[in-house]
Amino acid sequence: MTVPVDLSGVERAARAAKAGGVIAYPTEAVWGLGVDPDNESAIRRLLELKSRPRAKGLILIAASAAQLEPWLAPLAQSDRDQLLNTWPGPVTWLVPNNGHASHWVTGDFDTVALRVTDHPLAQALCLAFGGPLISTSANPQGLEPARTSVQVQHYFGDQIQALAPGQVGARTQPSEIRDLQTGRIHRPG
Repeated sequence: MTVPVDLSGVERAARAAKAGGVIAYPTEAVWGLGVDPDNESAIRRLLELKSRPRAKGLILIAASAAQLEPWLAPLAQSDRDQLLNTWPGPVTWLVPNNGHASHWVTGDFDTVALRVTDHPLAQALCLAFGGPLISTSANPQGLEPARTSVQVQHYFGDQIQALAPGQVGARTQPSEIRDLQTGRIHRPG
């Protein structure tokens, strides 16, 4: 995928996320909202913006599997190989929570949702941030996900602290969600 990356916009968004802000950025199919997965107050603000119940859980995206290591330990090599065969790419895996993810990330589940993105801007953002980010579609609950920055601004206005300029990828569907333990597909991609 060839998508131009505005590095100054990426750095600005990464700084805002590090400071506890809610940021918006393009992903493979839609615009996403993101926050620091270790910042409870930022996660609360994100959930409030979306009117999304905490119980649903959230996805973490990363630039590489190495960034997800704290959430992946102590998976068996065969399980890791299964993840790596689909990453980077449009598959989000539900992995048993080893205790590293808080209930603000996992919701009412005993798994954590993880993906290594293949969108260049989202990758650059995770690299600039220094780790994975929570990633959820940029829309209030029940409305269509934003596919342009104009839609993001229409939905959220000045309630987000930074918008990383760019375009969504060519995908038309959100990532597939698979359960690592059962193989069940929770959301087709």
